[in-house]
Amino acid sequence: MAKLLREYYELCEGGVCQDLLTEAEKSFVRNGGMMLTGKLQEADVQNGNGRVYPHAIMEREVGKYKALVEDRRALGELDHPDSSIINLTNVSHMVTEVWMDGPAVMGKIKVLETPSGQILKALVESGVKTGISSRGMGSVREQMGKTIVEDDFQLICFDIVSEPSTPNAFMALSERKLRNEHVEKNNKIINLINEIIGE
Repeated sequence: MAKLLREYYELCEGGVCQDLLTEAEKSFVRNGGMMLTGKLQEADVQNGNGRVYPHAIMEREVGKYKALVEDRRALGELDHPDSSIINLTNVSHMVTEVWMDGPAVMGKIKVLETPSGQILKALVESGVKTGISSRGMGSVREQMGKTIVEDDFQLICFDIVSEPSTPNAFMALSERKLRNEHVEKNNKIINLINEIIGE
């Protein structure tokens, strides 16, 4: 029976992966935007939740997910809901590129100027450790002490979470210039967060 499957990968604040960015993306970052780049998921290894995603299944799902990326519909939420539905009111980011690099699923994430995106940006810039988490539907089977994800698995999205559990898997915060106007914008974001949470 298919169930909701969620996996956690650690985001690494402060690393620089400028070589993965296009000139347009670098310009976006220089103008105060935020891009995250790095590993989103990994096949053929037992993760922190004890599950193994076979390479063929992960490659197939990444191929399907690319269609969402190309349509600019590859959205993710801040925090992990217990649902297979992406709640647009909680969207914080958009995956702009995804590809396989051996067993690793690599990607680029654009942090959006939504309320949740502004909170995510403020958290990352403040050095809060966050994680990237895949969300999908599928069934599993037990085999030699491992939980193997079955062929019916369907990848839904990648969310930003506060509970990373997989070592050596990270995303890097792309380099950006911190100017006086940037600091001013951060102060506005912090004030907005305080209004949202009612402090």
